[in-house]
Amino acid sequence: MSQAQSPARRGAGWLKLAGVAVLAFAFTFSLVPLYRIACEKVFGIRLEGGTGQARAGAAAAAGAAERQSRTVRVQFDGGVNSKLPWAFEPEQLTMDVVPGELNEALYFARNDGDRPIVGSAVPSVAPARASAHFTKTECFCFTAQTLQPGEKRDMPVRFIVDPDLPDDVRTITLSYTFFKNEDLTARLGAAQATNAPHAAP
Repeated sequence: MSQAQSPARRGAGWLKLAGVAVLAFAFTFSLVPLYRIACEKVFGIRLEGGTGQARAGAAAAAGAAERQSRTVRVQFDGGVNSKLPWAFEPEQLTMDVVPGELNEALYFARNDGDRPIVGSAVPSVAPARASAHFTKTECFCFTAQTLQPGEKRDMPVRFIVDPDLPDDVRTITLSYTFFKNEDLTARLGAAQATNAPHAAP
């Protein structure tokens, strides 16, 4: 038959139990800084000022704001082929645009020849990898242009720079070269000659 435990042994048992409780509390309390250290050192997530999810949301919002405030410089250039007696140039040399917004630029053309001439414009975008992110919604290059002798004309181009344009592309050059459309110019001359009044005999 076992004897009852002595008061000293019972006190030692309660002391051990209290020690275990204190250690469990300390371990639980230390989980917060351990979690913070693991997130910052191992995963690179900073938790100051809120949870990781809140920080990620703030970072996404900041990224969207940064994209909205981003501007890209568009340079304009223009020229004519040697067979075309036109003056052709942009009315502005540069424009700072916000990706995703619709913009309009103007080119100026003048026929310095002595007869009607039909011209066709060929566009190019540089650098080449920016061309996929540069969209013309309206352009004089979509159709052939006819100018009478001495006629002057403003030629608009409307365009959008895609927000997905690579971040390291900060400048885009839009260039046009006008060529004489020999076939359409010949047809125009023939039609005018046919419709011209004949001199009385």
